[in-house]
Amino acid sequence: MLATNKKKMSVILFLAAFTLFGMAAYNPPKAPRQNEFKNLQVLPKDISKEALDKVMHNFNDALGVKCMFCHVHTGDDWRQGWEFDKDDKDEKGIARLMLKMTAGINSTYFNFDNSTKTDTIHVVSCITCHRGIAHPDAKGIADQMQSGGMKQMAPPPPPPAPNKN
Repeated sequence: MLATNKKKMSVILFLAAFTLFGMAAYNPPKAPRQNEFKNLQVLPKDISKEALDKVMHNFNDALGVKCMFCHVHTGDDWRQGWEFDKDDKDEKGIARLMLKMTAGINSTYFNFDNSTKTDTIHVVSCITCHRGIAHPDAKGIADQMQSGGMKQMAPPPPPPAPNKN
């Protein structure tokens, strides 16, 4: 009978120790950081990684450039050495101004319903003017239009008169 109690006690002590060690070793998942991106001045602070990547890839396509055009990169390995929060390149500041400019154009001239959803108002975007050219100037655009590469479009209609009900 004493041997049976020793076995039971050993099993209970083992299970208790196992439970205590398991609880001590458990690391609950960390809460996701609300703002993992630094130095966002125009884009929303709570933008998801997927949405931010989409915006950046749209810049790549519209301007025909790679990430280093606006962002600081050090070292030889393209996967490491990115300092996305730095404002050392003028192109990054210009991109911010252009984002504000296109948002202003879209909300002034193309937001007929006075929507506050910026994702529904995308008539003018980077590619509208850049068309794969990093620095489109008036001569470059005129040359493209003359060669048939870019079609001249009619100016946008004026915004509708406010509805006074």
